[in-house]
Amino acid sequence: MAIAKAERLMNLALCLLGTRRPLSKRELRESVEAYLEAGSDDSFNRMFERDKDDLRELGLVIETVESLDGEIGYLARRDSNRLPPITLDAEEAAALGLAAKVWQQARLAGAASGALQKLRAAGLPEDVDPYEPHSALEPRIPVHEAAFEPLMLACRDRRPVGFEYRKANAAQPEPRHVEPWALECWRGHWYLAGFDRDRGAERVFRLSRITGRVRSRGGRFTAPVPDVVTVRETVASWAGETADRSARIRLRTGAGYPLRAKATAVRELGDGWDELEIPYGHGLDAWLVEFGPDVVVLEPAELRADVVDRLRAVAKG
Repeated sequence: MAIAKAERLMNLALCLLGTRRPLSKRELRESVEAYLEAGSDDSFNRMFERDKDDLRELGLVIETVESLDGEIGYLARRDSNRLPPITLDAEEAAALGLAAKVWQQARLAGAASGALQKLRAAGLPEDVDPYEPHSALEPRIPVHEAAFEPLMLACRDRRPVGFEYRKANAAQPEPRHVEPWALECWRGHWYLAGFDRDRGAERVFRLSRITGRVRSRGGRFTAPVPDVVTVRETVASWAGETADRSARIRLRTGAGYPLRAKATAVRELGDGWDELEIPYGHGLDAWLVEFGPDVVVLEPAELRADVVDRLRAVAKG
């Protein structure tokens, strides 16, 4: 039914755009096949009025013209419905070219290639190719996760999904039922923000921890979608970016350079170890686990316990 309506709207729009004079309802009914199948004049009138309103809502400018004999006609003048030329400055063209790189490894790579051709016509320089390296420092937006495309489509269509998700401190994945809001890349990793139906609250999921297939669910969203989804801010707070405390750790000499970059104080202990004081916030335990035997947490005690719990979960497999 949705396809039939879309085809009917398209045919009506073509009739209104293709005519040089206003067309009456009678003429439109004879020109659009779907209208010929209307059972009665009342059915046709209701269908036509709905379709006309839908086209106007989509942005088509439809004029209503009354002839000398009082007959009402309709047309959509091409000059009133022509989009203005697209003009992009160098920064805008570069930003859109970079955005196209997201699809470099996805099924929409063909569509992205076509979009780049249109960008070139709109101002993207011919010597700039977002798919080829042109400088020593080039931004990359990796899209390796199989969950990216189905989640992107679910966000667009406002469609609930289900998937298996393994938390950083869990040995096995568990099912999650989510109303997806937005996807965002932060520090080389993709994250999904949405409403977790099982927890009854907003949650952020790292795509690399989604296992198996993303499954679509029927029904509508049960929670309102916020106007602004702060994916980066949420992930940053979980990663200790908004830390208001300090932790002391032992770090093997020559290892853990990202930790050293964050350290507020470093002291050599000898025997191949250093002592560091680093900002402590939510998610620091998950980050420290990534350095394995090169890190030993000294204090606080709760951070040490969290790291030990995560290492035990990893050891259990």
